[in-house]
Amino acid sequence: MHDISALLLELGAVVLGVSVLGLIAHRVGISPIPLMLLAGLMLGSGSFIDLSAAEPFIGPAAEIGVLLLLLMLGLEFTAGELGQSLKRHSTSGAIDFALNASAGFLVGIVLGMPWQAALALAGITWVSSSGIIARLLDDLGRVANRETPAVLSILVIEDIAMAIFLPILIAVLTGAAWWQALGAVALAVAAVTIILVASQRASGGIRWLLSHPSDEQVLLRLFGITLVVAGLTQLLGASAAVGAFLVGIAVPPSIAERARAILGPLRDLFAAIFFLSFGLPIVPSDLLPVLPAALLLAVVTAATKMATGWLAAKRDGVQAKGRLRAGATLIARGEFSIIIAALAVGAGFTELGPLAACYVLILAIVGPLAARFIVRAPRRDEALA
Repeated sequence: MHDISALLLELGAVVLGVSVLGLIAHRVGISPIPLMLLAGLMLGSGSFIDLSAAEPFIGPAAEIGVLLLLLMLGLEFTAGELGQSLKRHSTSGAIDFALNASAGFLVGIVLGMPWQAALALAGITWVSSSGIIARLLDDLGRVANRETPAVLSILVIEDIAMAIFLPILIAVLTGAAWWQALGAVALAVAAVTIILVASQRASGGIRWLLSHPSDEQVLLRLFGITLVVAGLTQLLGASAAVGAFLVGIAVPPSIAERARAILGPLRDLFAAIFFLSFGLPIVPSDLLPVLPAALLLAVVTAATKMATGWLAAKRDGVQAKGRLRAGATLIARGEFSIIIAALAVGAGFTELGPLAACYVLILAIVGPLAARFIVRAPRRDEALA
């Protein structure tokens, strides 16, 4: 009974605190993401506030928050639009890798890291945060902007590329045989291919399944499908976030608007927990010694992401202000970077832990602020032009 009461009290305090942060952000006119990240840091390891009873709930809730963010983003687009955008931006994805992964690798070498740790750092600096960016686009009202398809294409290409990069990285970090890494890569690529094809052919079945007069049934069915597909995608070696995004893509436009209205409050709740949870494992005192290196890395890779977004949006014929918005939107790093850092630390490269945490926290806060203030807010006719 005591455990339940502690859980409820801690969760209640967290949710009310998030509500206050959202209100402050709304009054100031910024996204609430930076405030939630800082709050998570202040409430995390080393804090005088104990959230131990709520932690078993916060972890899975944060994962669900990422899935709902990507599902809702997928509901804004169709499979045809995604396919065309991915084809058009294959070169943009290659440029993204060349600029951002190489920057992390070179900085790692300059800092005196072993090449295996530098390779992990390359992955940390390469991948933008799908969860943060999905919420940011919604907060800033930019889902319908001309530059947004370019941003989404980069995110999807990165998440798909992680299915190839992570098995290779694990083999390098652990000294596994090359054929083991090759087998894992083949399995992940096959999984992603199957899911991409299935998402384009599943619209009819999903339309039939979600065509129900009860909002409760639509919510339960769509949420259940998302969890199952995301779980299978993760099990097969790809990103669960990609699975959730593709479920949203597969929902027919005739149902997508209703689904967004039904899922919106649920997404907001779990997404808030995700952002708050981001800083909880970080010990603030561990960040000070690595702060100079993290700042150097953040400055370099913020610039390379700006270049990535600029070039990707230019390929879509977007004007200069839209290119700047695309670049700034891509700055934030997040969940995948933390996963890569955890793999490296687990393999014995402990120096990457605090550096990656500090780096990701800096860009997870700076990214949303840069996206908000990089250019003045466009009029609707400018954004769609």
